[in-house]
Amino acid sequence: MTNFRLKTILTLAALLLSGSVFATVLKIATLAPEGSEWMLEHRAAAAQIKELTEGRVMLKFYGGGVMGNDKKVLRKMRIGQLQGAAFSTSGLMERYFDIVLYGLPFIFESQDEVDFVRQRFDERLASGLHDAGFVSFGFAGGGFAQFMSAQPVRNQQDLATRKIWVPDGDTISFTALEYQNLSPVVLPLSDVLTGLQAGLVDVIVTPPSVALLLQWYTKVNYINPLPVSYTMGILALDNKAFDRISPADQAVVSEILTATYGRLDEINRRDNLEAVDALQANGLQVVAAESEAIPYWRGVADKINSQMWSKQSVDKELLAEFLATLAEFRAGGEAVAAAAGE
Repeated sequence: MTNFRLKTILTLAALLLSGSVFATVLKIATLAPEGSEWMLEHRAAAAQIKELTEGRVMLKFYGGGVMGNDKKVLRKMRIGQLQGAAFSTSGLMERYFDIVLYGLPFIFESQDEVDFVRQRFDERLASGLHDAGFVSFGFAGGGFAQFMSAQPVRNQQDLATRKIWVPDGDTISFTALEYQNLSPVVLPLSDVLTGLQAGLVDVIVTPPSVALLLQWYTKVNYINPLPVSYTMGILALDNKAFDRISPADQAVVSEILTATYGRLDEINRRDNLEAVDALQANGLQVVAAESEAIPYWRGVADKINSQMWSKQSVDKELLAEFLATLAEFRAGGEAVAAAAGE
């Protein structure tokens, strides 16, 4: 036996003994920039999983949107080039429409409402994602998206002459804007800053922390604190890829990633509060919506939400149950909020 063949056999034997030959590598895309707290949390989780599975499961993250927008990422997942991604809810609409439940325009009025409703519906949405072919590990709330613009947005007239950004794939917001004869401009997140710089868009609707992180705030002057829609981040892995992992290692991955998303949920809430102060410190002025504009916007949103849900939802009863839960919270006031926090 030649020395080369002997070395090869010994190397393979060492790999077999270490378990590295049987390692499952999960390639995961995200738009989060390198160095952000979001990426640091994900990479820390990957290191823990690798250690606790003794190298049998490794998560490889591709940050900064290098794998493309949500549609491209889903296509790469279908062909096995990627095994997962961190999505916004609109990014998963084409595979599981009901995931947009929390993000329906003007559906919530406060964070307390969000907290109360999520206790009852998070597991149900996670189950729906699983039926659609994804494993998830909890939802990281991203805070409320708000109007930010070069000129003040106080009422419908202020929007009438503006070009309003809509995330790629967000058919509900696009439909709502078209219904009002407004001017939606569809762009992926990666192109928003360029769109603001070039004058392709005048108004963005985004959480303060996102505007700060992605530098969008440098191209706007005003922020309207009205909660337009609630945003979430979701790590979704392909079911088939996850099933290739042993049950014991699946338990490790689930435990670590669930804990990670619990932390991100709290981190994002804190970051949004701090981001509001940071935006004002950087010169953004707060302008409130005029009182007569709010019922109009909510009325349009209610109509479009209902129409889109009846056409595209998986669970037709889900929206009605959700609205009933909101009504229960609003009727109960402080007592319901206190009970929800126990």
